[in-house]
Amino acid sequence: MSYLVLARKYRPRNFSEMVGQEHVVQALTNALSQQRLHHAYLFTGTRGVGKTTVSRVLAKSLNCTGPDGEGGITATPCGVCPACTEIEAGRFVDYTELDAASNRGVDEVQQLLEQAVYKPVQGRFKVFMIDEVHMLTNTAFNAMLKTLEEPPEYLKFVLATTDPQKVPVTVLSRCLQFNLRPMVPETVMAQLEHVLAAEQVPTESQALRLLARAARGSMRDALSLTDQAIAFGCGQINETTVRQMLGSVDRGVVFSLIGALAAGDGKTVVDLSDQLRAAGLSAATTLEDMASVLQRMAVLQAAPGLPADDTDPDAPDIARLAAQLPADETQLLYSLCIHGRAELGLAPDEYAGLTMVLLRLLPFKQATASAAATAEKKTLNPAEAPAVQPVPVREPSALPRPEPDLVLAPAQQTLSAADMVAATVREAAGESAPPPRAAPASEPPPVQATDEGDFWHALVQNLVARETITALARELALQAQLLARDGDQWTLRTENESLASAGVRERLQAALLEAGHTVRLHVEVGPVADSPSRRNTIAAARRLKAAEALLQADPFVQEMMRDFGGKIVPGSIKPL
Repeated sequence: MSYLVLARKYRPRNFSEMVGQEHVVQALTNALSQQRLHHAYLFTGTRGVGKTTVSRVLAKSLNCTGPDGEGGITATPCGVCPACTEIEAGRFVDYTELDAASNRGVDEVQQLLEQAVYKPVQGRFKVFMIDEVHMLTNTAFNAMLKTLEEPPEYLKFVLATTDPQKVPVTVLSRCLQFNLRPMVPETVMAQLEHVLAAEQVPTESQALRLLARAARGSMRDALSLTDQAIAFGCGQINETTVRQMLGSVDRGVVFSLIGALAAGDGKTVVDLSDQLRAAGLSAATTLEDMASVLQRMAVLQAAPGLPADDTDPDAPDIARLAAQLPADETQLLYSLCIHGRAELGLAPDEYAGLTMVLLRLLPFKQATASAAATAEKKTLNPAEAPAVQPVPVREPSALPRPEPDLVLAPAQQTLSAADMVAATVREAAGESAPPPRAAPASEPPPVQATDEGDFWHALVQNLVARETITALARELALQAQLLARDGDQWTLRTENESLASAGVRERLQAALLEAGHTVRLHVEVGPVADSPSRRNTIAAARRLKAAEALLQADPFVQEMMRDFGGKIVPGSIKPL
């Protein structure tokens, strides 16, 4: 006797045997029970979710006569009457299945529609089932539109497709549409347990969990993989053989990789990657398994009160790693794993790409640790900060007003650490800086004006206007305060430690030399009371305030606000 594969042997024969599609089953069951029957149905969904199966069950429900031959339309076909058995066997004369993938032309559709003029021979209804209907040509669709809209009362259309977007809207509007959803792994696993118990095959629950995940929502794929696992495991299914068959990475290795990344242990990450290469396991599968674990870790971090799944052996390890890896690094590593899969094909080889994807997290961890150490050092040693000499305070209105063409907008005054790194890269590549990003409006910081500040502001504005200084050198000049000029020794102070590097200082010194100032710069880090950027910010704020006042006083604007309830959108006023 020939072997019947599990996907065919355990295909549902009635609605009660269908799993994972309760929303479709309920709608069709109620329609059949109330005799509210549409003339055309469209079932959509990915492969292996039950589109063809539900169409056959629907055809049996429409034509079932019951065990005694006296039954009518029912939501529970008997499965023993001639109509049920012949539809199941594929030889019922009034049930026609057309594969539109291989019969997509207008001639095949016209041959099918020619049968519509004849009443059923054996059954109560003629049922035309067109599978992969989106493959039909436009001419074929047009040929069936009239019959599809007003078929004879004894004719029912059942259409199935994996791509409903390719079906013309003129067809969609004539059908009741049901979307069959991909099944969750828990539903697939429960069905596999039922099937394997009936087949008396020894199994391990973790092996079934792997098969359910690998099926990706398709019950047919899950049963086909189960057939393969039975053959691979010589009549039994266990986790080791299933992992070997699927090329899945052992969960312990995945946990070790994430743990090493959480600890910043690059050597262990490289060693584990080499072990995976030696075992011949898929790098893409490794990243996929890591993303699955990271997703569950992120859920635990966002909602720590969720109850644990006692049936999942991975739950304790996932909870441990969720407590070990910070939430922001979990999100970052998840993003790296997801996007890293697309980069594997561009790498010199698959595992070189995997190693680089994993090591990409370590520089972020090191930068975070360095920033934390610097902040802690500054907090613990406040006395080491250079003292600020008190200077006379003048009102901002008394400050020298820069020329309009030299005034920089507030968004141009400061750069974040990430912007500084990007500016350094652009400068090394010889590229010009992009337009600055807009900064949120805020109250300008107060300025303690000095004579040295007046001189430095005018000089920097001239250098910026002539584009003598760019990128980080320009930012140092704008954000620094000139403390003293002792002959050829000038002392600057900046609050940004990154701008105090030797390279940036030398570029600014060279620009000053080109402008006729033969000086040596000394840059220290500390609080800044007067800088060109702060002066420019105050000037820009003053001009913006004047522009707003001018607009508010405009008679036409006042009339629009008074008579029509108009409002000025905040942030929409820009001074010329």
